[in-house]
Amino acid sequence: MDRVDALAAFVKVADLKGFAAAARTLGQSASAVTRLVAGLEDRLGVRLLHRTTRTVAPTEAGLRYLERARAILASLAEADEVARAERAAVSGRLALAAPRLFGRLHVAPLLSDFLAHHPEVVGHLQLADRLVNLADEGIDLAVRIGNLPDSGTVARRVGRTRRVVVASPGYLARAGTPRRPDEIEGHATIRFAGLSGAAEWPFADRGRDIRVPIAPRFTTDSAEAAIAHAERDGGLASVLSYQVADAIRAGRLKVVLARFERPALPIQLVYPAARFLPRKVRAFIEAVEAAADWDFARLR
Repeated sequence: MDRVDALAAFVKVADLKGFAAAARTLGQSASAVTRLVAGLEDRLGVRLLHRTTRTVAPTEAGLRYLERARAILASLAEADEVARAERAAVSGRLALAAPRLFGRLHVAPLLSDFLAHHPEVVGHLQLADRLVNLADEGIDLAVRIGNLPDSGTVARRVGRTRRVVVASPGYLARAGTPRRPDEIEGHATIRFAGLSGAAEWPFADRGRDIRVPIAPRFTTDSAEAAIAHAERDGGLASVLSYQVADAIRAGRLKVVLARFERPALPIQLVYPAARFLPRKVRAFIEAVEAAADWDFARLR
């Protein structure tokens, strides 16, 4: 007895409440469907269906078995669909979300290359410095920075970044270099509101988390505007290391208070929890892992 055929016959008989109707739907004879269900009951040693001259209905044991049988058949159908998709080209609409600056600097170029290699994919990139709801906004995959709360999503770590305090050499020559977080009070500060809701900067001292309130001379929701102001000798700015990596390498900005930084933050790819990922999503994840250098914990 083919167990899959037997499961399919049992489910169809239970759904249609009859062997003849199930046989017509399955394209088999009523006697063949009857043998499949009887063989299943014999193998299990339990009666799954009540049979009368007028109708057929699951027994109590049959109701419990019916739920599992439906799940098994659905999983097999899903697995078949995934296997068939492997033979096809990567295609369809791929919707991504990322923080605004990270997306512009790192996700957009990678997506451009991905689309060049997969001409049947239509890309959509949403850039926003907020937590995007994947299900509500139709997003296949999001880049998120930081430790994430438990949710119905899967997160795959693909890099790291740090929260750093930076200033221009010109500003530090004029105002001096702070040696401890409590010395920030005497400095001009630049607040990037997209990084924190409060007017304070977090640090760590000997394993203890501390927060230093700031009275910013310049506040903006744009990391690029905050960094540009810092480069023009505007003061100290607290940003993420990937945002200032080029400016630090070029000498336009310097990191201060590095000894008091908190641990590096993970950069993660987040996608809805599902037994099987669409091929387009898996292909993009593989492209990130193969081509992206997203470890900004060390500013080289």
